[in-house]
Amino acid sequence: MRKTARYAALAASGLLALSSLTACANDAASTASTGSGSKGDGKGEKVKIMVGGLDKVIYLPAMLTQRLGYFDAEGLDVELLSEPAGVQAETALVSGQVQGAVGFYDHTLDLQVKGKSVESVVQFSQAPGEVEVVSTKAAGKVKSAKDFKGKKLGVTGLGSSTDFLTKYLAVKNGVSVSEFTPVAVGAGPTFVAALQQGSIDAGMTTDPTVATILDKKAGKILVDMRTPEGSQAALGGPYPSSSLYMQTDWVNGHKSTVQKMVNAFVKTLKWMSTHSATAIADKMPADYSQGNKFLYATAIKSTLPMFTKDGVMPTNGPETVEKVLKAFNPTIKNADVDLDKTYTTEFVKNAAG
Repeated sequence: MRKTARYAALAASGLLALSSLTACANDAASTASTGSGSKGDGKGEKVKIMVGGLDKVIYLPAMLTQRLGYFDAEGLDVELLSEPAGVQAETALVSGQVQGAVGFYDHTLDLQVKGKSVESVVQFSQAPGEVEVVSTKAAGKVKSAKDFKGKKLGVTGLGSSTDFLTKYLAVKNGVSVSEFTPVAVGAGPTFVAALQQGSIDAGMTTDPTVATILDKKAGKILVDMRTPEGSQAALGGPYPSSSLYMQTDWVNGHKSTVQKMVNAFVKTLKWMSTHSATAIADKMPADYSQGNKFLYATAIKSTLPMFTKDGVMPTNGPETVEKVLKAFNPTIKNADVDLDKTYTTEFVKNAAG
């Protein structure tokens, strides 16, 4: 009972901090969304996008596209909303609250076996951008994923991509999913606090949280998947993660709008590939750096290798994702996944042309 009460208290404090972060992100999104169309009539095509953490570097293209004015240039009025975890962005999309979700591509496979037709229309990344960190206190006991047995491992949310990847790393290293305890701790301050207080022994998170943990000496890197090389080493291939995914029926019924969305994002990815981390940081909302712009730029620099330059799905990427999910997810393991229906290259090819 004491343990349950302690987790409940942590969850309550975590929700408070996360709601504060989300409020900041939503404020930034509202002020950034001018709603000016390219025709100069002040009325762009309205699209709502839910992001699984607007201030996470892995989802940086969403806000950066807004800040660069590329949505406006395409005649779009895009409202960016934020949830702490990608699984919540997925829920918002499926329930019809939003037209698009910026989150991990792996949700499209998970949803397909649940009878939902969702597809990635532009792929931001070729690696997860995720990092497994171990607390300074537990570093002597947890030296690799082989040591996950009996440990409390932090994830952004249960059913999230961090949850998926944590389970895969465990199973790949001989630890079953029933032999460790996943703990939903969000990202940012709540993740750092959980690591420092011993509520988790290790956990999976992204920048800028990783940069903050290292700066505070609260933990050490165990598995780094912010680069294609890191993805190859940990997962056996490229792992397309951050993407804009939408319900297939909506895509088919709004191809012109989707094309404009993809045009804007591809422009951003190209812009990112020719600018420094500092230049990118300068374009982002001031509160994203949390008072330390140098540390924020460092976080962006560490994560930049994960991004594609053209929005194209990396070769063999879907197959790697399917392999990872089948390793621990019994629903997907016993299902025939039609990978061709989980993404489309139609719009990125048009954007390139």
